[in-house]
Amino acid sequence: MKARVASIERITAETQIRARLNLDGRGRYNVGTGVRFLDHMLELFAKHGGFDLKLKATGDLDVDQHHTVEDVGIVLGQLVSKALGDRKGINRAGYFVMPMDETLAVVAIDLSGRPALVYDDKVKVRLVGDLQTELTEDFFGGFVNHAGANLHAKVLYGRSSHHKIEAVFKCFARALRFACSRDRRLKDQLPSTKGLL
Repeated sequence: MKARVASIERITAETQIRARLNLDGRGRYNVGTGVRFLDHMLELFAKHGGFDLKLKATGDLDVDQHHTVEDVGIVLGQLVSKALGDRKGINRAGYFVMPMDETLAVVAIDLSGRPALVYDDKVKVRLVGDLQTELTEDFFGGFVNHAGANLHAKVLYGRSSHHKIEAVFKCFARALRFACSRDRRLKDQLPSTKGLL
């Protein structure tokens, strides 16, 4: 089967991002965004999804993290969409429930072509590591708008804010891994009764 790989270079007034994604990889990564906690989450995304991800981002972090975090989400969504191509033969939808010590999270995704996000991580602190926590929702918003995906992410309970965000990213990776997976029985079919995505 043809490898599903995409590369993107996105340059704006606020950020410069170069990235490559292999959906059929082995969980290898080389990531640098200038926000170390975001790097850690992207590394977990690659490892738990079995994706190979190379991503280098430089942005106006002296202003705020917002542009960098959101734009990385945008680029990740573009990479997934480009790598999937016409989306024929994929499962399309997936979900995962992830325990992270005392925390439990669930993520469900549908690569329907329609963007929608419902997000609740129950994080009440401003920072986890060096990441402004309110920006995780902006990251996933950027992703869904450019991947053409419905994404529902919810932390059911937990104590540690670090664990809450980490559980969401691990869930996201594993749910996406299943949604992107190919089913030989569906190899010539779009995963839609409408005949389009």
